Amino acid sequence: MMQNMQATVSKGDFIEIKFTGYVDGKPFDSNISEDLKNVHEKAAPEKTIIIVGQQMVVSGMDKALLEKEFNKEYHIKLSPKEAFGSRRTDLVRTIPLKVFVQQNVQPHPGTTFVLDNQLAKVIAVSGARVITDFNNPLAGKEIEYKFIIERIVTDIKEKVEAVCNLLFKFIPEIELENNIITLKGPKILEHFINHNQLKFKEFLGTEVAFKEVEQPKMSDSENNSSTLR
Repeated sequence: MMQNMQATVSKGDFIEIKFTGYVDGKPFDSNISEDLKNVHEKAAPEKTIIIVGQQMVVSGMDKALLEKEFNKEYHIKLSPKEAFGSRRTDLVRTIPLKVFVQQNVQPHPGTTFVLDNQLAKVIAVSGARVITDFNNPLAGKEIEYKFIIERIVTDIKEKVEAVCNLLFKFIPEIELENNIITLKGPKILEHFINHNQLKFKEFLGTEVAFKEVEQPKMSDSENNSSTLR
C-alpha cells in the first residue's frame, strides 16, 4: 500500500478521517461502524473528508488535527468553548402557537423542528405560547473524540465534493472533463458558484463551470413537510 508522502497534517490539507464523538461517555456521532451502531442501529457510516483549518469540524478538533501523524489513533477532550459552545439564554425563545398551527404542526415538549434553517426543540407549551430552545443539544457540554487520520486526499472529485460541502453544505452533480470542473444543478446554483469562485480557486487551483439541469418536480407529499418557515 502506498504511504502518505508527508509525515504529518498541515493546514489546508484535504484529509479523510475516522472518528467517534462522545458526550458523558456515550457516542453521539461516528463514522466507524461498530461505534455508529451505538448511536443509531440502522445508520450507515459515511466517508468524511475535510479541509484542515476551515472549521468543517468543531474548532478544538480542527486545531487538534494539525501536525498529527497518519494511521494513528488519537484521543482528545474539548471544553464547551472548543466544541459546540456554551448554552445561551437568548436562544431560548417564545413562539406564538399560531405559527405552528398555520403549518399544521402540533408542538409537544421534546418535539424538534426547523425554523429559519435553525434546529429547535420544544421545551414547554403554555396556552398560546410555545417555549423553544435553539441551542445546539450539545452546547455547554465537554466533548471527547477519538480519531484516526487515514490519508491525504488527492483525487480531484473528492476534493471538489469537500469544497462544495464546505461552501454549500451539499454536493451537486460533478462533471470532470479535459481538466474542467463543472457543477450541475438548478439556475440558483450558478449564483452561489460565482460568489465563491475565489474560494474554489484557492482550494482547487482553478475556477469551476456551471451547467443548468432541470430538477424533478416535488410530489404533493414532499411539499407537505413539517418544516416551519
